[in-house]
Amino acid sequence: MFFFTNWRRNRIRSRPPPAEWAEILCRSVPYFRLLPEQDRTELLGHTQVLIREKHFEGCGGLELTEEMRLIIAAQACILVLHRKTDYFPKVQSIVVYPYAYVARRVETDESGLVHEEDEVRDGESWERGTVVLSWDEIARHSRGAGRGRNIILHEFAHQLDQELGGAAGVPLPPERAQRAEWARVLSEEYERLQEAVERGRRTFLDPYAATDPAEFFAVVTETFFERPVDLRRRHPELYGQLKTFYRQDPAELFEGAVKAEGRAD
Repeated sequence: MFFFTNWRRNRIRSRPPPAEWAEILCRSVPYFRLLPEQDRTELLGHTQVLIREKHFEGCGGLELTEEMRLIIAAQACILVLHRKTDYFPKVQSIVVYPYAYVARRVETDESGLVHEEDEVRDGESWERGTVVLSWDEIARHSRGAGRGRNIILHEFAHQLDQELGGAAGVPLPPERAQRAEWARVLSEEYERLQEAVERGRRTFLDPYAATDPAEFFAVVTETFFERPVDLRRRHPELYGQLKTFYRQDPAELFEGAVKAEGRAD
């Protein structure tokens, strides 16, 4: 079964993608524009596999187009670029609403009482089966709004976390030699952020990252790809660990693009 799956995926990746895909992604996915040609080719191959293997569904009256599927799948696959991947094996469906949606949250307090309330969300990642997204939030990112936020990277980082889960809701790097330093840096950065938030200090990282270790990992992942130069300057150790974990250096890509624009001017 494993051999057949790899054979099938290799066949899908080796097929040339539709000619218009690169143009769509250059227009709608800022990070794609920064990638060298070899990385674009790899990403497009991964994207073809993800689109073939996952069920995409529009909800709340949204008519999901092929272009929407492409934009979502390509950004999810940024997280597996240069890595061995099983393409988020716990995900079966990707559900997309036109706007932020209302979900029911159920919590049990220390006394055993159950509390329910409605909560407006832009996305969520279920432990098994489904990633839910808001197309309005995705489109805002494509237009350059919401700097530093990327709901697709955030929710699929949760899936990567659940796939490679280690202690305290943080995924383990595949290389054993990296794990001790990875755990130390992420733990220390998380604790410092929690303390800063509790004291009411302004923080570079979204305070939501102090909610729990899983949210911390998801927030720093989207920050790593969306504001890499700032993250590297303000949290160099954290940036270094993410660079090794994801096998990418987005700060270098961003700076290269700026230099290229300067020469063009």
